[in-house]
Amino acid sequence: MQISNYIQQSFQVNYAYRVFFSDHIFEPTNTQLAAWLREQASPHYRKRLLVVADDGVWQSHPYLQAQVSAYFQAVKEVELAPEIIVIPGGEACKNDEALFFRLVDAIDKYAIDRHSFVIGIGGGSVLDLVGFAAAVSHRGVRHIRIPTTVLSQNDSGVGVKNGINFKGKKNFLGAFAPPAAVFNDAHFLTTLDARDWRAGMVEAVKVALIKDAAFFEWMEGAATALAARDMDAMQKLVFRCAELHMQHIGGGGDPFESGSSRPLDFGHWSAHKLEQLTNFSLRHGEAVSIGIALDSVYANLIGWLDKPSMERILHLLQQMGLPLYHPLLDMQAGATSPVIKGLEEFREHLGGRLTICLLKAIGQGAEINDMDVTLLQQAGDILKQLTVVSQ
Repeated sequence: MQISNYIQQSFQVNYAYRVFFSDHIFEPTNTQLAAWLREQASPHYRKRLLVVADDGVWQSHPYLQAQVSAYFQAVKEVELAPEIIVIPGGEACKNDEALFFRLVDAIDKYAIDRHSFVIGIGGGSVLDLVGFAAAVSHRGVRHIRIPTTVLSQNDSGVGVKNGINFKGKKNFLGAFAPPAAVFNDAHFLTTLDARDWRAGMVEAVKVALIKDAAFFEWMEGAATALAARDMDAMQKLVFRCAELHMQHIGGGGDPFESGSSRPLDFGHWSAHKLEQLTNFSLRHGEAVSIGIALDSVYANLIGWLDKPSMERILHLLQQMGLPLYHPLLDMQAGATSPVIKGLEEFREHLGGRLTICLLKAIGQGAEINDMDVTLLQQAGDILKQLTVVSQ
């Protein structure tokens, strides 16, 4: 028998999950979630549920804790853990390592095994934290997402990524762990504050710019209604944005981001740095809006994106009440803007070669592997001037 100097193995793993759209999901008459849980039930034992909720959601919906408990207790095929864990929302929760270990400890304490479920109810930061805690416990506990913000319902909550921040670096610790299911409840959007309502829309702008010109044109026509908190328009925006993100994840691309190409990170390289430099006082969506504006002006300066298209992008962001500029884009004491210094950090985040998605046209993204710092600074100056003029 001849012995080789290596053995090779290769295999594929299939993932499937559904994103549901509903309203008042925990009303006793709404059986969507209950029906799904019954589909997952085992005839041999009752699967356990651990619920982790965003404190901001609990405060905005004070009836919810009793309603959630009653809803799950009525589903006899599952067993609800005796504690619903309520944690602070917002980016701060992703900076709190003690909070992460508190969730891992709860998964252990309440015997949430790999066939049971951790259910996250909240904005994108809470879902990122909950998903990561589930992903590393028992090498992967199944998790269900119930996003409660525009941003999480149309983008982060329907994707396959989870993570927390480390040493101020965005999502430095994380995992690719698809959810078992996602349940979008439109009613949660009605209690968002104005900043969170606006900030979430930018991910729809982003995905339209790189993939769907018709969707961008629809948003131009619906901008006034969206800014005025028209729920019908917002539900259409959330659905189409989520649909485009799901198509990208499962459309033969790179769902676990093993390469350097990240088209869905359009506008994000500077956004991540802006969030860090402002100690996350900027909402993620606000930072991405500035990043999209910066990269759109830059694409025009290098001759990729025509000026009328650039102006349409900036105008839509302004109509939505989103920012185009932050003083951190300015040169500091004659040196390069601290935001622009984030390019190298973004390359590390991507892995491999620097790969940035820019625009050739509305609806047409293209990749570039090098960016001219002088032109980036010029793009920042242009946005500063536009902001001054509009004030």
